[in-house]
Amino acid sequence: MTTPVTVAQLHPRLAEFTVVDVRSPGEYAAGHIPGAHNIPLDRLDEALPTLRAVADGGGIAVVCASGNRSRTACERLAAEGITALTLTGGTSAWAGGGHPLDRVAGAPAVWAMDRQVRLVAGGLVLAGVLADLVRPGARWIPAAVGAGLAFSAVTNTCAMGNLLGRLPHNRSRPAGTDLATTLAGLRG
Repeated sequence: MTTPVTVAQLHPRLAEFTVVDVRSPGEYAAGHIPGAHNIPLDRLDEALPTLRAVADGGGIAVVCASGNRSRTACERLAAEGITALTLTGGTSAWAGGGHPLDRVAGAPAVWAMDRQVRLVAGGLVLAGVLADLVRPGARWIPAAVGAGLAFSAVTNTCAMGNLLGRLPHNRSRPAGTDLATTLAGLRG
């Protein structure tokens, strides 16, 4: 079961939790809750033994940009018997509540994943409509994008986001922030 927590509930108790940020390394580097550890959602399974040990020693709060990926991560953790809270509204709500975000020094600014998805989906739709003017039948491109977005909403998954998360600008990590270092830091 996924237990949501609001910024107002988490902020005064932040020191009681190990905060796990499941966004891409690029998103994390561009701004994260102070003290958060970056374990991208697609690498969560690798971190399960460490997260189980962390949960035995205290609470885990999972965060992403808006709350969708953190809910998915909490469901995955719950399936493994690990209790975790998900921050409603994610880092967007955290920053919107006037709380600071830490940034990794020297990290390039990376757009949030939902913004990247909107750019690519919108670009594909526009390209398909324009291509249909030259080559009739190309309208199936925007139809496929629309079907993919509808499927994404119904299943609360995002194949396009998963693919974009694998691009080099989303995967690059500044020195010392690789997953092995993050997990070693969690182990103490």
